[in-house]
Amino acid sequence: MGLNETPSSERVHIGFFGRRNAGKSSVVNAVTGQELSVVSEVKGTTTDPVYKSMELLPMGPVVIIDTPGFDDEGALGEMRVRKTKQILNRSDCAVLVVDGAAGKTKTDEELIHLFQEKKIPYVVAYNKCDLTGEQTYEDGLSVSASEGLFIQELKERIGGLVNTGDTKMRIVGDLLNPYDLVVLVIPIDKAAPKGRLILPQQQAIRDILEAGAVSVAVRETELKGTLERLGARPALVITDSQAFEQVSKDTPEEILLTSFSILMARYKGFLGDAVKGVAVIGDLKDGDKILISEGCTHHRQCDDIGTVKLPRWLRQHTGKELVIETSSGREFPEDLSDYKLIIHCGGCMLNEREMEYRRKCAADAGVPFTNYGTAIASMKGILKRSLKVFPHLKELLP
Repeated sequence: MGLNETPSSERVHIGFFGRRNAGKSSVVNAVTGQELSVVSEVKGTTTDPVYKSMELLPMGPVVIIDTPGFDDEGALGEMRVRKTKQILNRSDCAVLVVDGAAGKTKTDEELIHLFQEKKIPYVVAYNKCDLTGEQTYEDGLSVSASEGLFIQELKERIGGLVNTGDTKMRIVGDLLNPYDLVVLVIPIDKAAPKGRLILPQQQAIRDILEAGAVSVAVRETELKGTLERLGARPALVITDSQAFEQVSKDTPEEILLTSFSILMARYKGFLGDAVKGVAVIGDLKDGDKILISEGCTHHRQCDDIGTVKLPRWLRQHTGKELVIETSSGREFPEDLSDYKLIIHCGGCMLNEREMEYRRKCAADAGVPFTNYGTAIASMKGILKRSLKVFPHLKELLP
C-alpha cells in the first residue's frame, strides 16, 4: 500500500444486496462505471462477495461490495447466504436492489429487517425501470442499470446515507503539542514487511506531522542510545507491542510510553473494553479456551505474534494449560460462548463497524474482549505505565 493510498479500513463500505437476478451486479457496474462484477442471465452468477476499493463521488474513497443472491438454494447456497450476512457486519450503508418487474418479495423484506436490526442505513433501488416504466416509490427510487437511468440520483442517495466528514478520533495527534518530540520504536525483524512500514506506524507518523510535532523512528536496539543523544526529552515514546518489555526498561520513567496497538484500540473505540477485559488473564484456569483474532491475513513467520508469541506468553504468565484458537482476516467465529477471553489485534485493517460488531458479539456472549498491546503490557507488568497518557482510564485498571 502506498503512503498516499487510503486503506480499506478508512473507506466507507457500501454493500449491494438482493435476490438472484434482481440486477445487483448490473447496478454495481452502473454505479461504479466499471465492469466490476460478472453479469449473466443465469441465476447465482455471483458466488462470493466481490470487493472493489475506488473513489466514488460524492463520497470519496469507498469499498464497493457485490454480494451473492440472498435467496440462493442448497447447501452451497446456504454458505453464500451466510457470507452475505457477514458482509452486513462491515457495511456502513446498504443498497437493496429489487427487480422492479417482480416487485418486492419476502426475501427483500427479510433483508430490510436485517438492515434495521443492525442499524445500517439503506436505500432501495427498483431496477429495470426501462421495462416497467418510471415509477415513484415511497421507500426507494427507480433505476435502470442497463440504460443508466437515474444512476446518478442513486449515487447521491447513497452519499446521503453516511457521514463522510472527519469525525473520528485521532491516532495520537490530539495528545501532542506543536514541536513535541515523539520517538517511534519500530523493530525490523522477520515479521516486518520488507521495504515498508505497517499501517499503524504510517498513520501515527502522518498524525504526528498534522499535529505539528516531530517524529524520530528507531529500532529497539538503538532506542537507549538515541534517548541519550537527543537534545530534548521526548513527549512520548510509541513502541511495537512485541518490544514493550525492553523498551520500557530503556525508557526513563518520566517519559510517557505506550504502543501502536494501544493507540489503535483507542482509535477504533474499544480501549476501555480492552483495559477491562485484560483483568480476566489473572483468573484463567487449566482448559480455558482463548481466541486470538487478527483482522488481516499475512504469511505466518516462525515467531508470529498471534499464533506463537502471545500463546507462549499467556501460558508462561498464567502457568496454565490453556486451549488457544486463532482466526484471521474476515473470518470470526459466530459462536463465542465457549471462550473465556478474546484477544484481538488493533483492528487497523477492519473498519469501525466490523470492530464494533465483533466487540458486541463478545459482549452478548459475556466474553471479555481485549487486544494485543493491552494484554502484552499487562503480562509484562507495564500496563499502568502504558496508560498514563490516558489518565481517564485509571479507574479501569485491574
